[in-house]
Amino acid sequence: MLKILFAVSVTGLFTSTIYLLLVLVAALRFRRRPSQAPDFAPPVSLLKPLHGVEPGLREYLESFFQLDYSEFEILFCARRESDPGLLLAREVAQKYPHIPVRFLTCGEPRWPNARCYSLHEMKPLARYDILAITDSDVRVKPDYLREVTQPLRDEKVGLVTCVYRGLAAQGGFWARLEAIGMSVEMTSGVLVAEMLEGMRFALGPSMVVRKRCVDEIGGFEKLGDYYADDFMLGNLVAATGNTVVLSRHVIDHCIVNTSFSKSLSHQWNWMKSTRFSRPKGHLGTGLTYGMPFGLIALSAALALGKPWLGFAALAWTFLARVAQCALVGGLVVNDREAVRLAFLYPLRDLMGAMLWLASYASKRVGWRDDLFELTTRGVVRLVAGAHRRVGAHH
Repeated sequence: MLKILFAVSVTGLFTSTIYLLLVLVAALRFRRRPSQAPDFAPPVSLLKPLHGVEPGLREYLESFFQLDYSEFEILFCARRESDPGLLLAREVAQKYPHIPVRFLTCGEPRWPNARCYSLHEMKPLARYDILAITDSDVRVKPDYLREVTQPLRDEKVGLVTCVYRGLAAQGGFWARLEAIGMSVEMTSGVLVAEMLEGMRFALGPSMVVRKRCVDEIGGFEKLGDYYADDFMLGNLVAATGNTVVLSRHVIDHCIVNTSFSKSLSHQWNWMKSTRFSRPKGHLGTGLTYGMPFGLIALSAALALGKPWLGFAALAWTFLARVAQCALVGGLVVNDREAVRLAFLYPLRDLMGAMLWLASYASKRVGWRDDLFELTTRGVVRLVAGAHRRVGAHH
């Protein structure tokens, strides 16, 4: 039995090492991607669903008013005029009277996914054909629109999305660990998927899509019952024959969960959502984690009287995870914090494996104050008896 256990651990170490090699190739491929001259600047409508105030929201919103771009507008939408997030957006907008901005309300959402309902209400009022959709916890640099619109010079390109660096703006150990996961684990998976399969999904923090492509898939209403609306938007846009492009631009995805329990809950929800959205890919993800197999190898080797072999296996996977963090954090998303804290990534890798395993133990996900149950392809239904207060984003 111990020999079988050790053989299993060696198999896992092999598959996770192969995965790291794929990450390396994908990262270099991403890094060497040629940049396009920022001489294409179509007018853009920025759509920003809001629901309440989170730490740092003023700074995040203000970054969109500071964009260096020739022609754009910003549309904010909340459920009611008294929403604190909408009130803050009005306050920030007063500092930038030269930026065209509109404030909308949509009432209570008719679909489980309230963000999609807000987008559905904003879309007819957007002046321009290019829609830039970003979450409220995203911070961008002034060149954001100039960078992400460049692929759209090709009419076949229907959607452009971005990888992101996790930013623990409020500090805290667990927030930093979640941020490293965003910068490294998420980015690694996206780059490898793009290299092997092409982009057939989008990443919710930033999605720049043509209005006609939204119409072709049946509107935002088509996404209203999905938890991972970002994945489905990219998937459906690609299915209609339009190209989905991963931009070279990297944005900041700010961590608002500072406690262990909230951070863990958020990541667990994401894991469960991925399990239903990409069941086969999610199943294979279990073979990309290295630390669990390293620990199993150590335990089995100690029991077999070969401690040096176990410690060598654990040391290899530990150093490999540190290298992955430094590589992706430094070479791809330019996350200095991920490089500085690369020694913590093996812990994040172990947590990721535990969350992956736990994702098969539940179908329920939290979304603001509500509880939903995931069904086929990530469609959600409200759990009976739950109070309906769905958030503007998840």
